[in-house]
This record gives sequence, C-alpha cells and structure tokens, in this order.
Amino acid sequence: MSAARIVTFGEIMGRISPPGVKRLAQAMPGEMELTFAGAEASVAMSLAYLGSAASFVTALPNHAVADAVVANLRAVGVDTQHVVRTNEGRLGLYFYEKGANQRAANVIYDRDGSSVAITPAGAYDWSGVLAGAEWFLVSGITPAISRNAAEVTRVAMATAVAQGVKIACDMNYRSKLWQWDAPTPARELATRTMRDLMPMVDLFIGGREDAVAVLKDVPADATNEDLARRICAAFPQVKQVAMTLREGFSASQQSFGGMLYDAAANQTWSEAPYLISDVVDRLGAGDAFTAGLLFALTIEGLNDPSKAIAFATAAGCLAHSIEGDFNYCSRAEIEALVAGGGGGRVIR
Repeated sequence: MSAARIVTFGEIMGRISPPGVKRLAQAMPGEMELTFAGAEASVAMSLAYLGSAASFVTALPNHAVADAVVANLRAVGVDTQHVVRTNEGRLGLYFYEKGANQRAANVIYDRDGSSVAITPAGAYDWSGVLAGAEWFLVSGITPAISRNAAEVTRVAMATAVAQGVKIACDMNYRSKLWQWDAPTPARELATRTMRDLMPMVDLFIGGREDAVAVLKDVPADATNEDLARRICAAFPQVKQVAMTLREGFSASQQSFGGMLYDAAANQTWSEAPYLISDVVDRLGAGDAFTAGLLFALTIEGLNDPSKAIAFATAAGCLAHSIEGDFNYCSRAEIEALVAGGGGGRVIR
C-alpha cells in the first residue's frame, strides 16, 4: 500500500443520466439516474480504492446533497477534511446522454455559479492542504469554469511549488467550458491560461488534442512522441509526458492505449491499445488512467516507466466496463489485465 500522499483539487458535481442508452427527450419527464462525478474527484476516488493516501479539495454548498457528496468520497477512503463548505454558490450539475453505435454521446453542463467556481483562493488553507504531499493533481477543467477558479488553481500550484510538492496536470480540454473571457475563442483562452500554468508542472497528462492545446504552431504530421518532446522543450520543468491513445470506431467500440515520455532519458514507453468492443461507460476512463499512473509512480516495483504506463493503460481500459465516472477496479484486477488476464472469465 502506498504511503505517498496525493492531493487533487477540482469540482465534484451531480451527474444526471437517462437509464440505459435512452435520449434525454425520451426519458424526461421520468426517472433519471443521479451519481456524483468530476475529473479530479474521480482520480482521488480511484487512488483511494487502489490504496493511496488520497485527499480531495473542493468547495461545496451547505446542504444535504453536498453532505451526500462528501459521504460518497469518504466511503472509499478519500480524505475530505480540507473540503470547504460555504453558503455561497451551488452544486454543479451535468446531464450525460450515452452514445450507442454510431450515435455520439452528449454532455450538457449546468455549473455556472457553483461553489468551487466562485470561492476565492484565500478560503483554502493551501499550506496545510499540501503539507506532506508528494503529488498535487490539477486539471484543465477547473481553470475553464471561471476566471476565479483559474486564479485559485494558480495560487494552489504556486504553493505546491514553494513546498516542494510535484505537480501533475491532466489537461482535459473541454471546449464547452472555456467561456469566461468572451469573445475570446475557447481554444485560445485555454491555450493562454494553461501556458501560464505549465511552467509549474512536473508531469503533463492528456490526449493528442490536449497536447496541441498547450503548444503553438504544431505541424499536422507531428507524432505523439514529437508532441511530448515539444512540451518538455517549451516547459523545461516538465519531466514526463503521458498521453492516452484513443481511437473511436463507434460510441460502443473503442481502442485505448497509452504512452509515457521521460525527458531526462529522452525515451518513450508505449502500451499497445486494448480493443474495447462493448463500452459500458467511457466517462472517467482518462481519470482512471491518471490515477493508475500516479499510483504506479509512487509504488516500489511499479514505478519503472514501462510498468507504470502498462498499469495506467490497463486501469483506463477497465474503467470502460464500469457504470459512472469512478473506477471501482482493484490493483489486483488491473495487474491481472496487464498480465494478460483480459478474457472475461468468471473468477470462482
């Protein structure tokens, strides 16, 4: 079990979905499914489930639904002592319509004015939050939701740097969210904001679109390894770049692989994609990948780059088989898949 303390910061929301693969128009009015979700919370949940000392930091309103959010996190061992409770703001929501076959999935956000979007940096005890932590995880989602949230992220990252805490950034570019500096286009705002934060980052995580979003003048034929090298050249603090390698044949069939580049070694380790022929729920797979990578990098015996990326990729693959955003897969299950145990046999 990992002794490393890993802190994540971001928003946790209510996820509202129609049952099965119904369209929203089919299901409403009627019965809907409510779970809790959010990229950084998903990482914390996965880390705790794997055995890490995971802490999640956010701001939540003072009401019973937010109490249930905190209880949900605590149920799998996430440390919530630094969650800020406030009378200002609301619980963010999003509506998720699953895709099927050639019909794409769709997300509708309803998170303007959420507590984490409006709570100022001074409301958090960042020195106390980060005391004794080995890693601090942020994503490109929280800075996207409001100007204030971007500033809170910057203050938190600066504190982490001052205290010698390594920073991982999962870019998670969401074009629908970068709207707080209109009429600046979403991609331009994301690139400008995240490039200001990148000099503090030690580990960059994302997909190809995420890597392109923090770079300038990228040739269309640049390979993934080229992108990783360009990130490390543009931001010398970045020591490693991890990328998810996803290809979608339809909403129901995907392939999921991974890559890890180490700047000091100037070497890349790649994990061949898994073919996922019956996607249960693809949301949270990237967060499972991130959690798997951070977990592996803090565990003796798993922290070799080739083993770490294999573990992270298997974690992301298995997340496609779990309903909801959180990856309820154990270390043993992930290692079994790495070892070739992906046949789906019943374990008796």
